[in-house]
Amino acid sequence: MSGVPLSLTEIFYIEEGVNDDFRSDGRSNIDYRPMELETDVVSHATGSARLRLANTDILVGVKTEIDVPKPDMPREGKIDFFVDCSANATPEFEGRGGEQLATRISNMLQKAYHSSQAFDLTQLCIFEGKQCWKLYVDILILECGGNLCDAVSLAVKAALFNTRIPLVKAALMDGGNIDLELSDDPFDSKHLDIGSAPLLVTLCKIGENCVVDPSAEEERCTVVSLVVGISGNKKYYTNEAKESTNVECKFTAIGMNGEGSVTPDTLTQAIAQGMIAAKCLDEALGKTLLREKDQVVRFKKDTYGFLK
Repeated sequence: MSGVPLSLTEIFYIEEGVNDDFRSDGRSNIDYRPMELETDVVSHATGSARLRLANTDILVGVKTEIDVPKPDMPREGKIDFFVDCSANATPEFEGRGGEQLATRISNMLQKAYHSSQAFDLTQLCIFEGKQCWKLYVDILILECGGNLCDAVSLAVKAALFNTRIPLVKAALMDGGNIDLELSDDPFDSKHLDIGSAPLLVTLCKIGENCVVDPSAEEERCTVVSLVVGISGNKKYYTNEAKESTNVECKFTAIGMNGEGSVTPDTLTQAIAQGMIAAKCLDEALGKTLLREKDQVVRFKKDTYGFLK
């Protein structure tokens, strides 16, 4: 980020390290920093997740409401993204400093999730052309330590995994209008199939090479960065997801930030690098979410207390 002060010697050290595939924190150009992930952290949200990537801290909450589908997409539901940058995340976000960044991230998510290769919006349909579910995905950037797009996309996918859609018990037709009766039991619900939901991978060009998961200091050394949206593993919820499978990754969106430019060869290399990183990320995220889901189910079965 532009707010991180670096001397010319520090910039030279980072650039030369990237050229030798050895970054200042010991990672290779394609390695991510350790992450911490929690789900179901907001009690009043339909689904939620919190992700920490080094000093980057993201909180995501999902809410649902019944809406009318678009006339040109009668069998699809809706999903909207809203990004808010906390003023405490970085001094650059004070006042209205984070609005431009928030708009850029939300627009990138909209493009990635509305691709035909990505999130299946038909699972949000209730009655074709009449009613559908609309998801509001609220994203709060609590702290900024570099690589916001990747961290946000991971937290969003985890929150959607945690989202439960209420089941419709009955529907009454009254003069052409549909009156729905929803279940009162919060556990009488269904989970979303978010296996193919995309992840965003940011590739920063430093010198003649690109790196994933740039730190704040590395972002200061780059003149151009690519953000690539790549669809994930469609077998997310089966036992096959626990094993390494050959997943065909597909593009859902691509964007470029910065004043620099990239050659066709560098662009091809960066895209291939992003595909490898997205596949590894998605496999690790899927295993983590499935493991946490199994633990929650197991703990619910074994409840103790004198009122039970």
